[in-house]
Order: sequence, then C-alpha cells, then structure tokens
Amino acid sequence: MHPMINTAVKAARRAATIINRASFDIDQVRVTQKNHNDFVTEVDKAAEEAIISTLRQAYPDHAILAEESGASANLHDENENVWIIDPLDGTTNFIHGFPQYAVSIALQHRGQITQAVVYDPTRNELFTASKGAGAFLNDKRIRVGKRDRLADALIGTGFPYSDLSGLDEYLKMFKIMTEKSAGLRRPGSAALDLAYVAAGRLDGFFEKKLKPWDMAAGALLVTEAGGIMANFSGESDYLYKGDVIAGSPKVFSQMLNLLTPFAK
Repeated sequence: MHPMINTAVKAARRAATIINRASFDIDQVRVTQKNHNDFVTEVDKAAEEAIISTLRQAYPDHAILAEESGASANLHDENENVWIIDPLDGTTNFIHGFPQYAVSIALQHRGQITQAVVYDPTRNELFTASKGAGAFLNDKRIRVGKRDRLADALIGTGFPYSDLSGLDEYLKMFKIMTEKSAGLRRPGSAALDLAYVAAGRLDGFFEKKLKPWDMAAGALLVTEAGGIMANFSGESDYLYKGDVIAGSPKVFSQMLNLLTPFAK
C-alpha cells in the first residue's frame, strides 16, 4: 500500500473512532444548521481536526481543503499536494442514527486525484485506491459491475437539500431514470455511493451541485475500478463544477445519453 494511503487510512480510522464513540449517544451531540437541511455537528469538527492533525504530522507542507475548516492558507501557493477531506459525509444520516455515512479523504497531486480513502465506520469497510494501482475494499480488489443494460441497473443518486431551486429539474431526472433503470436509490452519502459503484453494488450514480470533498475520493475509486466519471456533458471537469455521472462503461454511456439535456 502506498505510504500516503497508509497515512490517510490512519487519519480516517482516528476520525472513525470519534464518530463511533459519539454514535452511542447521538442525543448528546450538538448540532448546528448551516443551511436548510444542511447540518454540522461537533463530531464533524472533531473528526476533521483529527484527520488534519494526522496528515500534517506526516506532510506538514501539504495544503488542505476540508468541508468544515475550508482551505488552508497555502492552498493557492502553487502547492502540488492538496488533501481534500470530508470528515463525515452523511451528517444528516448520522444525527438520525441511520447507518449510512463515511469518512472521505483524497490527495490531489498537480491537479489529479492520486490517492483515495473512503471508510465506513459502521460496517468497518475500508475502500482505498491509488492512481494506476486499482481499487480495493478491505485489501481485496474491486471492480465495477458487469451489467450492460441500464434497464437491469441499480442507480444511486442524491437530491439537492440546501438549495431547493433545482428540485423540479431533479424530479424530471428522477422520473426518467426510474423509468429506464431497475431501481433508484438515495442513501444520502455521495462518498459511499461512489464507493458502491466501484464495488459493483451500484451500477451507476448521478448528482448535481456536489462539492469536491463529496466526491474526490469516490471518483478515484470508480475510475480505478474500471468505471467512468464525467459531468453531464461527458467532460472530465466535474470535481470543482459539482455535476457528476459515474458508472460502469456501458451503463455510464446510457445514463449520459439520458442526462445530457440537463447539463449546464
């Protein structure tokens, strides 16, 4: 395993310890509402601090882009290495005791995601990937699903929650994809949804208005597992624009044909 992956795994497990400890007494967790249906807890912040501390001990010169604390001061100093962190992807699920959330950590090197960790603390499932070396679940190689027809495919998605202005558009996409696929699921954690695409549990995934920390690690998992990631126009600049389609190659192409009209 790549040394940087080892460090990221150590950071993810430290965060997971904090998350798991808090999950035993969720009613005592302090919750703050950032926007409509967009929450942050003291657990998110403590987990993020643990991740950043671990990464900085090993790589003090690397830049940080994290959901809660934002960008480090050296992010725009032509830094070649940027850690992109979501300490608890699926906070709404967490505060309701719904066990679908994860720690997501990715390393961007010279503009490309090269290392990825998505850790599900409730199932002790560790998804990892290094660019050019494949994707793994608990050290076992994973590949995207083999289904080649969208009609047979299970598709993951997410609905807008903090900005409901795009809800009508999403309902149109929801209708199209429901009619054309075997089923649509909205579990509530984009990082895990993408990890599930990489593992073949989902055949595809689409969502709009994501942030880099929602999908950076998951994106590398998908591509290293043989899948495809793109925006709704089929281009590769999805990470900082937020609109993404992911899937096994044949399912991806069928999804893209249906969703391209919703590109902006």
